[in-house]
Amino acid sequence: MLPGLIELHTDNLDKFFTPRPNVDWPAHSAMSSHDALMVANGITTVLDAVAIGDVRDGGHRLENLQKMIDAVIYSQRAGVNRAEHRLHLRCELPHSSTLPLFEQLMDKPGVSLVSLMDHSPGQRQFASREKYREYYQGKYHLNDQQMSEFEVEQIGLSERWATPNREAIASHCRVRNIALASHDDATADHVSESSALGSVIAEFPTTEAAARASHQQGLQVLMGAPNIVRGGSHSGNVAAHHLAALGVLDILSSDYYPASLLDAAFRLANDDRNAFSLPQAVQLITRNPARALGLQDRGLIAEGLRADLVLAKPHGEHIYVQNVWRQGKQVF
Repeated sequence: MLPGLIELHTDNLDKFFTPRPNVDWPAHSAMSSHDALMVANGITTVLDAVAIGDVRDGGHRLENLQKMIDAVIYSQRAGVNRAEHRLHLRCELPHSSTLPLFEQLMDKPGVSLVSLMDHSPGQRQFASREKYREYYQGKYHLNDQQMSEFEVEQIGLSERWATPNREAIASHCRVRNIALASHDDATADHVSESSALGSVIAEFPTTEAAARASHQQGLQVLMGAPNIVRGGSHSGNVAAHHLAALGVLDILSSDYYPASLLDAAFRLANDDRNAFSLPQAVQLITRNPARALGLQDRGLIAEGLRADLVLAKPHGEHIYVQNVWRQGKQVF
């Protein structure tokens, strides 16, 4: 028996709104299917990550943005969700439209986390320009000349908009007491900037140095559970199991694969390269994310707290969820 899992960064909802390229699915059906999958994997508190701004005009994420936010808010108010759903606003900083759009959304019900992202080439996640070209040329089907023009454009947008947008959005979050997360910090300087802005979570630091600096400055280090399950980063950055061995891993997120969350915690506990016991590993997906958001009513099995519970059974390399309760009501 475990506390209900708490997910701070899942892109899963987007997949149900656009199950195939150029296919839009009805919002309430998409939301219901996404919610059912979350609960089936033991997740009782979900921060649905929606992207504000995109690295290329015309991206489907922007098209889906308002529909997804409306679906999350409506389903919560209607009481039809099995899990509790909140919003995580992922702000792509190098765009002129990002700040005005954020200001339209920042007071929406359920906004609980904001992350500050800059996916421009030559830094952070894409310090390797080769990796950047490989990823975006494949994603957007660009020829070599189009890709070169795209790189120049993205660098220029970052130089113009990233810093003012970062500072303005962070200021809005401080006023509203919304938890703030950095994203893909790679250097100690990145971390110092994030800390000065008031960040409480370091999402996916890309290097050991950034993870260590984040920990030293009091930021909770969040890494992807798929990174643990797969044994490393899909983009060639620092491995989560390495940060666990160093004692600088605080939170796990399922990111793009909901079933990874519980499996990753058990794999960490069974990995002799780190000092995590099973209760300590489970805290990475329960207590620690709750505390990072300031949610004192969940994340533990204790008298007076919410009865968000998961009954699970290990079998082979997978942890099978058998039953789930949210606030004492069985939902799976």
